[in-house]
Amino acid sequence: MSVVVSVEDISKAYQLGVFNTGSFSSDLLRWWALKRGKEDPFLKIGETNDRSSKGKGNIVWSLKDISFQIEQGDSVGIIGRNGAGKSTLLKILSQVTHPTSGRIKIKGKVASLLEVGTGFHPELTGRENIFLNGAILGMSNHEIKSKFDEIVAFSGVERYIDTPVKRYSSGMYVRLAFAVAAHLESDILIVDEVLAVGDADFQKKCIGKMNSLGRSEGRTIIFVSHHMPSIKGLCKNTVFMERGKIHSIGETADTISTYLSAYSATKTGDGYLKEGTSISGTGEIRFTRFLPTKDGRGCEEFFFGERPFLLIEIEAFTSVSDAAIGLHIVSVFGETVTMIAPNENYKPTSIEKGKHQFKVLIDEVLMPGEYSFNISISKYNTGGDIDFVESVGTIRILRDSAQHALDYPWATVYGYFKPRSQWETKRI
Repeated sequence: MSVVVSVEDISKAYQLGVFNTGSFSSDLLRWWALKRGKEDPFLKIGETNDRSSKGKGNIVWSLKDISFQIEQGDSVGIIGRNGAGKSTLLKILSQVTHPTSGRIKIKGKVASLLEVGTGFHPELTGRENIFLNGAILGMSNHEIKSKFDEIVAFSGVERYIDTPVKRYSSGMYVRLAFAVAAHLESDILIVDEVLAVGDADFQKKCIGKMNSLGRSEGRTIIFVSHHMPSIKGLCKNTVFMERGKIHSIGETADTISTYLSAYSATKTGDGYLKEGTSISGTGEIRFTRFLPTKDGRGCEEFFFGERPFLLIEIEAFTSVSDAAIGLHIVSVFGETVTMIAPNENYKPTSIEKGKHQFKVLIDEVLMPGEYSFNISISKYNTGGDIDFVESVGTIRILRDSAQHALDYPWATVYGYFKPRSQWETKRI
């Protein structure tokens, strides 16, 4: 296969606050450098785009030294936390913006779906916007007409096709925009997280269409998403971005595993949590420790058939009479396998002020694979979060030659289930 996308040392800097340099002579030097295709002399120093800490300067590198290649017909995923630089990279590939340094080489026409409404004129009807987008992609009027009925049928907005798109809901916008991008004759399709706006059925329909484009028509797909099952289902290879740089590139399953493991909340082997690991909550109670154990020691690997013990510690700054604790077990692809709680039917637990420890035995067999955990505590009556920590820890279930999946009748059951669990609680 030939290389259709080549990215060579791409960097993108943004200046915060005032956009000029502060003097006419410096502005002139900047203009002259850019005119000659040189680097901006005032953007040679800057900071990594780390949204978790306050910076000292006013120049931020959204991307720094990004390099990779994509071959024709490949479906490539791009994953990473918010602020990692994924959308900036797609904008550069779509030529919406230009890199500060480096260069890209693209062979063929590019169709992009970067955000809701990209490329649509709000005053024009759906019909007119289809022809407008086709013309932008360099297609003739005849080519657009030949695809028109197929686009409208896929989008499901036939009844409103002659209505100005400014009156469309965000879901209708995305339906039509994706249908246009997927059906018009482009060689490369770039899709950002916008599919999350659509309903579940439409998302499945879009993933199926992109699979068809890649396998049957040989188109190249570049797909950004936080939904790991979609990335796994579509993409053979995936790029993991972190703070504007490439953390790793490889087969999708391996890259997703690396991504999920990279944000484990524990800071040491004893399981004590870093400050600021909570995603949300009022804070009357905080999780302070999470540690999978075997034989009383920290352990992340268990053979198939073994039942992991989890050590969870919390600190209550005030007494809470209706606390609901939940432990989510999440697959390597980001799907919740199940949720367990201290008592049947997730009834509330009374927690007094002070430090408490829970020893949790997962009294059920997990299939071989890798799992991460989300832990939460909330008000039972109101449902409001008190504390929530994502990817607090991971375990791996290994196959043992002496134990086989068929030995366990429940091992063939997939999807959401409620396992048995035993909880021991004590003050510490």
